[in-house]
Amino acid sequence: MILDGMTDLHSPAAPSAHEPTRALPMQDPTPAPAPPRRRPGALSAAVLAGSLVFGGAAGFGGAAAYDYLNPDPAPSPQTGAAANSQTQQTSTAPTGTAEAVAAKVLPSVVQIVVSGQQGTGSGSGVVLSADGMILTNNHVVSGGEELRVSFHDGTSAKATVLGTDPVTDIAVIKAEGVADLTPAAIGKSAELKVGQDVVAVGSPYGLDATVTTGIVSALNRAVSVSGDSGTQGQPSATTYPAIQTDAAINPGNSGGPLVDLAGNVIGINSSIRTDGSSTGQGGSIGLGFAIPIDPVMPIVRQLEAGKTATHARLGVEVGNNQTSELAGTGALVRTVTSGGAADRAGLRAGD
Repeated sequence: MILDGMTDLHSPAAPSAHEPTRALPMQDPTPAPAPPRRRPGALSAAVLAGSLVFGGAAGFGGAAAYDYLNPDPAPSPQTGAAANSQTQQTSTAPTGTAEAVAAKVLPSVVQIVVSGQQGTGSGSGVVLSADGMILTNNHVVSGGEELRVSFHDGTSAKATVLGTDPVTDIAVIKAEGVADLTPAAIGKSAELKVGQDVVAVGSPYGLDATVTTGIVSALNRAVSVSGDSGTQGQPSATTYPAIQTDAAINPGNSGGPLVDLAGNVIGINSSIRTDGSSTGQGGSIGLGFAIPIDPVMPIVRQLEAGKTATHARLGVEVGNNQTSELAGTGALVRTVTSGGAADRAGLRAGD
Protein backbone atom coordinates (compact mmCIF):
# COMPACT_ATOMS: atom_id res chain seq x y z
CA MET A 1 0.00 0.00 0.00
CA ILE A 2 2.25 2.68 -1.26
CA LEU A 3 1.09 6.20 -1.59
CA ASP A 4 2.49 6.77 -4.99
CA GLY A 5 1.56 3.81 -7.00
CA MET A 6 1.61 2.58 -10.55
CA THR A 7 -1.18 3.38 -12.94
CA ASP A 8 -3.76 0.88 -14.18
CA LEU A 9 -3.16 -1.32 -11.16
CA HIS A 10 -5.90 -3.26 -9.41
CA SER A 11 -5.54 -4.97 -6.07
CA PRO A 12 -7.03 -8.38 -5.27
CA ALA A 13 -10.69 -8.29 -4.28
CA ALA A 14 -11.19 -6.60 -0.94
CA PRO A 15 -13.40 -7.95 1.85
CA SER A 16 -17.13 -7.55 1.40
CA ALA A 17 -18.37 -3.95 1.46
CA HIS A 18 -14.81 -2.69 0.96
CA GLU A 19 -13.83 -0.87 -2.18
CA PRO A 20 -10.86 -2.21 -4.18
CA THR A 21 -7.43 -0.70 -3.66
CA ARG A 22 -5.96 1.25 -6.54
CA ALA A 23 -2.38 2.42 -6.42
CA LEU A 24 -1.92 6.05 -7.35
CA PRO A 25 -0.76 7.00 -10.86
CA MET A 26 2.87 7.82 -11.42
CA GLN A 27 3.68 11.50 -11.50
CA ASP A 28 6.64 13.52 -12.71
CA PRO A 29 8.48 14.71 -9.55
CA THR A 30 8.96 18.11 -11.22
CA PRO A 31 6.03 20.05 -12.67
CA ALA A 32 5.89 19.84 -16.48
CA PRO A 33 3.44 21.00 -19.15
CA ALA A 34 2.92 17.52 -20.56
CA PRO A 35 1.52 14.56 -18.60
CA PRO A 36 4.13 11.99 -17.48
CA ARG A 37 4.42 8.59 -19.02
CA ARG A 38 2.91 5.77 -17.01
CA ARG A 39 4.23 2.40 -16.17
CA PRO A 40 2.29 -0.56 -14.71
CA GLY A 41 3.30 -2.27 -11.50
CA ALA A 42 2.01 -4.44 -8.67
CA LEU A 43 1.19 -3.52 -5.11
CA SER A 44 -1.77 -3.63 -2.74
CA ALA A 45 -2.90 -2.41 0.64
CA ALA A 46 -5.91 -2.43 2.91
CA VAL A 47 -7.19 -0.77 6.03
CA LEU A 48 -9.75 -2.41 8.24
CA ALA A 49 -12.13 0.44 7.43
CA GLY A 50 -11.38 0.49 3.70
CA SER A 51 -8.69 0.42 1.04
CA LEU A 52 -5.43 2.36 1.21
CA VAL A 53 -2.42 3.18 -0.87
CA PHE A 54 1.00 4.28 0.33
CA GLY A 55 1.44 7.98 0.63
CA GLY A 56 4.71 8.70 -0.89
CA ALA A 57 6.57 8.01 -3.98
CA ALA A 58 9.51 6.04 -4.91
CA GLY A 59 10.04 2.57 -3.59
CA PHE A 60 10.70 0.00 -6.25
CA GLY A 61 9.43 -3.22 -4.81
CA GLY A 62 7.08 -1.69 -2.33
CA ALA A 63 6.42 1.70 -3.81
CA ALA A 64 5.91 2.67 -7.37
CA ALA A 65 8.04 5.29 -9.01
CA TYR A 66 7.15 8.59 -10.54
CA ASP A 67 8.11 8.61 -14.19
CA TYR A 68 10.46 11.37 -15.20
CA LEU A 69 10.01 12.87 -18.65
CA ASN A 70 13.82 12.85 -18.82
CA PRO A 71 16.40 10.74 -16.97
CA ASP A 72 17.98 13.64 -15.06
CA PRO A 73 17.11 13.17 -11.34
CA ALA A 74 18.37 16.61 -10.32
CA PRO A 75 15.69 18.97 -8.97
CA SER A 76 14.48 21.59 -11.40
CA PRO A 77 14.74 25.31 -10.57
CA GLN A 78 11.12 25.17 -9.41
CA THR A 79 12.00 22.68 -6.69
CA GLY A 80 15.43 24.05 -5.76
CA ALA A 81 16.68 27.21 -4.14
CA ALA A 82 14.42 29.51 -6.17
CA ALA A 83 11.28 27.81 -4.94
CA ASN A 84 12.55 27.54 -1.39
CA SER A 85 13.32 31.26 -1.27
CA GLN A 86 9.60 31.83 -1.70
CA THR A 87 8.72 29.57 1.22
CA GLN A 88 11.11 31.01 3.79
CA GLN A 89 9.21 31.95 6.94
CA THR A 90 9.85 34.78 9.34
CA SER A 91 10.48 34.21 13.02
CA THR A 92 7.74 36.68 13.97
CA ALA A 93 4.87 34.25 13.30
CA PRO A 94 2.54 33.81 16.30
CA THR A 95 3.31 30.71 18.34
CA GLY A 96 0.95 27.80 17.72
CA THR A 97 0.08 28.79 14.16
CA ALA A 98 0.72 26.88 10.95
CA GLU A 99 3.01 29.74 9.91
CA ALA A 100 5.18 29.26 12.99
CA VAL A 101 5.20 25.48 12.50
CA ALA A 102 6.32 25.87 8.90
CA ALA A 103 9.16 28.20 9.91
CA LYS A 104 10.40 25.62 12.42
CA VAL A 105 9.86 22.40 10.48
CA LEU A 106 10.63 23.19 6.82
CA PRO A 107 14.44 23.29 7.32
CA SER A 108 14.20 19.74 8.74
CA VAL A 109 12.27 18.19 5.84
CA VAL A 110 13.93 16.87 2.67
CA GLN A 111 12.94 15.56 -0.71
CA ILE A 112 14.39 12.15 -1.58
CA VAL A 113 14.89 11.26 -5.24
CA VAL A 114 15.30 7.52 -5.79
CA SER A 115 16.59 5.92 -8.99
CA GLY A 116 16.35 2.23 -9.80
CA GLN A 117 15.63 -0.30 -12.52
CA GLN A 118 11.96 0.69 -12.57
CA GLY A 119 12.63 4.40 -13.05
CA THR A 120 13.00 7.49 -10.88
CA GLY A 121 10.70 8.60 -8.10
CA SER A 122 10.59 10.91 -5.12
CA GLY A 123 9.43 10.92 -1.53
CA SER A 124 10.08 12.87 1.65
CA GLY A 125 12.21 12.53 4.76
CA VAL A 126 12.89 14.01 8.20
CA VAL A 127 16.34 15.18 9.31
CA LEU A 128 17.41 13.40 12.50
CA SER A 129 20.94 14.74 12.97
CA ALA A 130 23.15 17.61 11.88
CA ASP A 131 25.46 15.23 9.99
CA GLY A 132 22.76 13.83 7.71
CA MET A 133 20.78 11.04 9.38
CA ILE A 134 17.32 11.05 7.76
CA LEU A 135 14.14 9.13 8.62
CA THR A 136 11.77 8.08 5.84
CA ASN A 137 9.48 5.19 4.83
CA ASN A 138 10.88 1.82 3.85
CA HIS A 139 8.65 1.87 0.77
CA VAL A 140 10.24 5.14 -0.38
CA VAL A 141 13.74 3.66 -0.68
CA SER A 142 12.92 -0.01 -1.22
CA GLY A 143 14.49 -1.24 -4.45
CA GLY A 144 16.30 2.03 -5.12
CA GLU A 145 19.87 1.89 -6.40
CA GLU A 146 20.78 5.56 -6.06
CA LEU A 147 19.47 8.14 -3.60
CA ARG A 148 19.79 11.91 -3.72
CA VAL A 149 18.50 14.23 -1.02
CA SER A 150 17.46 17.84 -1.66
CA PHE A 151 17.53 20.20 1.32
CA HIS A 152 15.43 23.26 2.08
CA ASP A 153 18.26 25.67 1.18
CA GLY A 154 18.39 24.30 -2.38
CA THR A 155 21.50 22.15 -1.94
CA SER A 156 21.55 18.39 -2.48
CA ALA A 157 23.72 15.38 -1.66
CA LYS A 158 23.97 11.70 -2.38
CA ALA A 159 22.70 9.35 0.31
CA THR A 160 23.01 5.72 1.31
CA VAL A 161 20.60 3.44 3.17
CA LEU A 162 21.74 2.63 6.71
CA GLY A 163 18.87 0.28 7.50
CA THR A 164 15.28 -0.57 6.73
CA ASP A 165 12.43 -2.22 8.60
CA PRO A 166 9.53 -3.43 6.43
CA VAL A 167 7.55 -4.40 9.53
CA THR A 168 7.17 -0.78 10.60
CA ASP A 169 7.70 0.65 7.08
CA ILE A 170 10.56 2.90 8.17
CA ALA A 171 14.10 3.41 6.91
CA VAL A 172 17.09 5.48 7.94
CA ILE A 173 19.37 6.92 5.28
CA LYS A 174 22.58 9.00 5.53
CA ALA A 175 23.33 12.02 3.36
CA GLU A 176 27.00 12.22 2.40
CA GLY A 177 29.32 15.13 3.13
CA VAL A 178 26.83 17.35 4.94
CA ALA A 179 27.00 19.23 8.23
CA ASP A 180 25.03 21.76 10.25
CA LEU A 181 21.64 20.44 9.21
CA THR A 182 18.62 21.26 11.38
CA PRO A 183 17.31 18.11 13.14
CA ALA A 184 13.57 17.89 13.63
CA ALA A 185 12.15 17.95 17.14
CA ILE A 186 10.60 14.59 18.04
CA GLY A 187 7.32 14.73 19.95
CA LYS A 188 5.06 12.22 21.70
CA SER A 189 2.33 10.53 19.67
CA ALA A 190 0.89 9.03 22.86
CA GLU A 191 -0.21 12.52 23.93
CA LEU A 192 -2.33 13.18 20.82
CA LYS A 193 -6.04 13.90 21.10
CA VAL A 194 -8.77 13.53 18.48
CA GLY A 195 -9.54 16.95 17.03
CA GLN A 196 -6.05 18.28 17.70
CA ASP A 197 -4.57 20.51 14.96
CA VAL A 198 -1.69 18.99 12.98
CA VAL A 199 0.48 19.95 10.00
CA ALA A 200 1.87 17.69 7.26
CA VAL A 201 5.07 18.62 5.42
CA GLY A 202 6.59 16.97 2.38
CA SER A 203 6.95 16.87 -1.40
CA PRO A 204 3.61 15.81 -2.92
CA TYR A 205 3.90 15.28 -6.67
CA GLY A 206 7.48 16.56 -6.48
CA LEU A 207 6.40 19.94 -5.08
CA ASP A 208 8.94 20.23 -2.29
CA ALA A 209 8.43 22.28 0.88
CA THR A 210 4.65 21.84 0.76
CA VAL A 211 2.74 22.46 4.00
CA THR A 212 -0.84 21.30 4.59
CA THR A 213 -3.00 21.51 7.71
CA GLY A 214 -5.74 19.47 9.31
CA ILE A 215 -6.73 17.74 12.50
CA VAL A 216 -6.29 14.34 14.10
CA SER A 217 -9.40 12.62 12.77
CA ALA A 218 -8.95 9.37 14.72
CA LEU A 219 -6.33 7.51 16.74
CA ASN A 220 -5.31 3.85 16.76
CA ARG A 221 -6.92 3.23 13.38
CA ALA A 222 -5.95 -0.35 12.47
CA VAL A 223 -4.20 -0.09 9.11
CA SER A 224 -2.96 -3.25 7.41
CA VAL A 225 -0.04 -2.82 5.04
CA SER A 226 1.06 -5.38 2.50
CA GLY A 227 3.66 -5.13 -0.20
CA ASP A 228 7.13 -6.15 -1.24
CA SER A 229 9.75 -5.73 1.45
CA GLY A 230 12.52 -4.96 -0.98
CA THR A 231 14.50 -7.87 0.44
CA GLN A 232 14.91 -10.45 -2.29
CA GLY A 233 11.33 -9.81 -3.31
CA GLN A 234 9.91 -11.22 -0.09
CA PRO A 235 6.42 -9.99 0.82
CA SER A 236 5.81 -8.29 4.12
CA ALA A 237 2.66 -7.45 6.02
CA THR A 238 1.95 -5.58 9.20
CA THR A 239 -0.88 -3.82 10.97
CA TYR A 240 -0.20 -0.66 12.94
CA PRO A 241 -2.39 1.72 14.99
CA ALA A 242 -2.30 4.70 12.65
CA ILE A 243 -2.95 8.37 13.25
CA GLN A 244 -5.77 9.34 10.89
CA THR A 245 -5.77 12.92 9.63
CA ASP A 246 -7.63 15.07 7.13
CA ALA A 247 -4.49 17.10 6.34
CA ALA A 248 -3.92 16.76 2.59
CA ILE A 249 -1.50 13.86 1.94
CA ASN A 250 -0.66 12.90 -1.61
CA PRO A 251 1.93 10.91 -3.63
CA GLY A 252 5.35 12.17 -2.59
CA ASN A 253 4.35 12.90 1.03
CA SER A 254 5.49 9.45 2.17
CA GLY A 255 8.29 9.65 4.71
CA GLY A 256 7.52 13.26 5.59
CA PRO A 257 6.46 14.37 9.06
CA LEU A 258 3.10 14.93 10.65
CA VAL A 259 3.71 17.51 13.38
CA ASP A 260 1.81 19.18 16.20
CA LEU A 261 1.44 22.94 16.56
CA ALA A 262 4.64 23.07 18.60
CA GLY A 263 6.47 21.80 15.51
CA ASN A 264 7.24 18.39 17.01
CA VAL A 265 7.15 15.27 14.82
CA ILE A 266 4.36 12.98 16.05
CA GLY A 267 4.02 10.73 12.99
CA ILE A 268 5.47 9.73 9.62
CA ASN A 269 3.01 10.11 6.74
CA SER A 270 2.62 6.78 5.00
CA SER A 271 -0.71 6.02 3.34
CA ILE A 272 -4.07 7.31 2.17
CA ARG A 273 -7.52 5.94 1.45
CA THR A 274 -8.37 5.99 -2.25
CA ASP A 275 -11.75 6.70 -3.77
CA GLY A 276 -11.91 3.31 -5.53
CA SER A 277 -12.90 4.86 -8.85
CA SER A 278 -12.45 2.95 -12.07
CA THR A 279 -9.90 5.48 -13.31
CA GLY A 280 -7.31 4.34 -10.80
CA GLN A 281 -6.55 7.95 -9.89
CA GLY A 282 -5.48 8.63 -6.33
CA GLY A 283 -5.27 11.75 -4.23
CA SER A 284 -6.22 13.34 -0.95
CA ILE A 285 -9.84 12.82 0.05
CA GLY A 286 -9.22 13.75 3.66
CA LEU A 287 -8.28 10.24 4.80
CA GLY A 288 -4.56 10.11 5.41
CA PHE A 289 -2.65 7.87 7.80
CA ALA A 290 0.62 8.37 9.63
CA ILE A 291 2.79 5.94 11.58
CA PRO A 292 2.91 7.06 15.26
CA ILE A 293 6.40 8.20 16.18
CA ASP A 294 6.60 6.65 19.69
CA PRO A 295 6.74 2.95 18.76
CA VAL A 296 9.16 3.43 15.85
CA MET A 297 11.83 5.53 17.58
CA PRO A 298 13.49 2.51 19.28
CA ILE A 299 13.70 0.92 15.82
CA VAL A 300 15.12 4.15 14.39
CA ARG A 301 17.90 4.12 16.98
CA GLN A 302 18.75 0.52 16.09
CA LEU A 303 18.92 1.36 12.38
CA GLU A 304 21.03 4.47 13.04
CA ALA A 305 23.54 2.26 14.84
CA GLY A 306 23.68 -0.17 11.91
CA LYS A 307 21.77 -2.87 13.78
CA THR A 308 18.93 -5.07 12.57
CA ALA A 309 15.50 -4.06 13.80
CA THR A 310 14.10 -6.39 16.46
CA HIS A 311 10.45 -7.03 17.27
CA ALA A 312 8.55 -8.88 19.96
CA ARG A 313 6.64 -11.85 18.60
CA LEU A 314 3.73 -13.66 20.27
CA GLY A 315 3.74 -16.67 17.99
CA VAL A 316 0.01 -16.79 17.22
CA GLU A 317 -2.22 -16.51 14.19
CA VAL A 318 -5.54 -14.83 14.90
CA GLY A 319 -8.78 -14.18 13.04
CA ASN A 320 -12.19 -12.65 13.58
CA ASN A 321 -14.13 -14.05 16.51
CA GLN A 322 -17.26 -14.64 14.49
CA THR A 323 -20.00 -17.25 14.43
CA SER A 324 -22.21 -17.09 11.39
CA GLU A 325 -23.17 -13.40 11.05
CA LEU A 326 -22.42 -12.47 14.67
CA ALA A 327 -19.08 -11.03 15.73
CA GLY A 328 -17.86 -11.75 19.23
CA THR A 329 -15.53 -9.78 21.47
CA GLY A 330 -11.80 -9.94 20.83
CA ALA A 331 -9.88 -12.05 18.32
CA LEU A 332 -9.94 -15.82 17.86
CA VAL A 333 -6.64 -17.71 18.14
CA ARG A 334 -6.28 -19.96 15.10
CA THR A 335 -2.80 -21.40 15.57
CA VAL A 336 -0.09 -21.22 18.22
CA THR A 337 3.61 -21.57 17.41
CA SER A 338 5.11 -24.38 19.44
CA GLY A 339 7.59 -23.08 22.00
CA GLY A 340 6.68 -19.45 21.33
CA ALA A 341 5.70 -16.84 23.88
CA ALA A 342 1.98 -17.49 23.51
CA ASP A 343 2.49 -21.25 23.83
CA ARG A 344 4.52 -20.80 27.01
CA ALA A 345 1.84 -18.46 28.37
CA GLY A 346 -0.82 -21.12 27.86
CA LEU A 347 -2.72 -19.80 24.84
CA ARG A 348 -4.29 -22.47 22.64
CA ALA A 349 -6.03 -22.60 19.29
CA GLY A 350 -9.68 -21.71 19.77
CA ASP A 351 -9.08 -19.27 22.65
